[in-house]
Amino acid sequence: MQEPQLGATDHFWYRVQPAELYIDSQRGNRAFAYTSDSLLLSEDNGRTWPHCLAFAEAPKITFSCLLGNGNVVFATAARLYVSTDNLATYREVPTLDLDRRPYVPHRPAHPDLPGWYYHTLAGINSWDVNGTEMLVWGNYCNVVGGAAPVNIYYSVDGGLTVRLAYSFGQSRYWRDDGTPGGGSTGALLGNAANPVCCRHVHTVAYNPAENAFWACTGDRDTPEGFECHWLRGTYDPSGDTWDWQVVVSDHLNSRYKAGGISFVDGRMYWISDSNGPEPYDRGIFSCAPADLARPEAHTLHYNPGVESGSMIIEGQVILASHCAPASPLATGLIISTDAGRTWAEYDLRECGPRSPTRFHPMNGEGWFRMDLRSGWIDRAEVLFVKPRLG
Repeated sequence: MQEPQLGATDHFWYRVQPAELYIDSQRGNRAFAYTSDSLLLSEDNGRTWPHCLAFAEAPKITFSCLLGNGNVVFATAARLYVSTDNLATYREVPTLDLDRRPYVPHRPAHPDLPGWYYHTLAGINSWDVNGTEMLVWGNYCNVVGGAAPVNIYYSVDGGLTVRLAYSFGQSRYWRDDGTPGGGSTGALLGNAANPVCCRHVHTVAYNPAENAFWACTGDRDTPEGFECHWLRGTYDPSGDTWDWQVVVSDHLNSRYKAGGISFVDGRMYWISDSNGPEPYDRGIFSCAPADLARPEAHTLHYNPGVESGSMIIEGQVILASHCAPASPLATGLIISTDAGRTWAEYDLRECGPRSPTRFHPMNGEGWFRMDLRSGWIDRAEVLFVKPRLG
């Protein structure tokens, strides 16, 4: 296995994964990866891979998450799996609809384009919620891989079963017409009873200070209304029920077309992915959650001047990225190592035109992990970044 390339800036070191495998997720000292025909699990930050499982559809992996109890949850487009024994075995995960009946993916117009039912852009998808680890995420879909309904999913039993927490409505713009991103003809997908429609979910995050989840969606303005929504959801474990409310909906060129939702001491942070018609409302913002719908109560911390939908905050480090097709940089990273007091931007030009996304928290050796997407969605490589701290 080839050695990863290394580089450094004034704020961080960086390296690219070996070419022979794709390291899809990490947590602590564990990492999950796949090759052309196998799944692998490391317990020493990717130095060795003692656990290996033959899996013919490994290159079709669209989602994975390492849970605190050791379970590995992963998906290929419209099928979801879990391993409870370090990849010695795996089994398909049953998904239940809002009414707790089996949730069955639709029959795709093109068999090779079943839709990205479980793919997500967020690298953090599970949280300790009152002593229970909850896996909660929304699917980023209707771009490649075929059309799919837009959902928020959750699990409270370590990924053994998954249920729908919220199901968005049937948009006439993202129907299954047999194309990679869907279109205005073909089968309608989603919850016919819900008038709230969108293209996909950008991120879901949990705020322990208010015991609530927040989600934001995209992407466009339509004659019927906006696709950029922010929702607040609360979970009642006694009844295994959810209450979701749309807090704000707005134009695609506003700060509410966004991603990277994070919470620091109860305060909400996000980064704008504003595009479409000028003027753009871009930057890294924060506010008290109760003030989300009041732009005058927001604090603008930094404006990179380009679309930037991915961000993670850990300790004093804020790490975000540029969307490559809209950026003057090839691979643009935004970083603060002092909780936003100072900022820097870097172009890792040797990586080529790439959009970093799916930021995972630092592993046991201090490295963040992120996808490098060619254009803005197709997977290319994996980048690791280690901030210079202290």
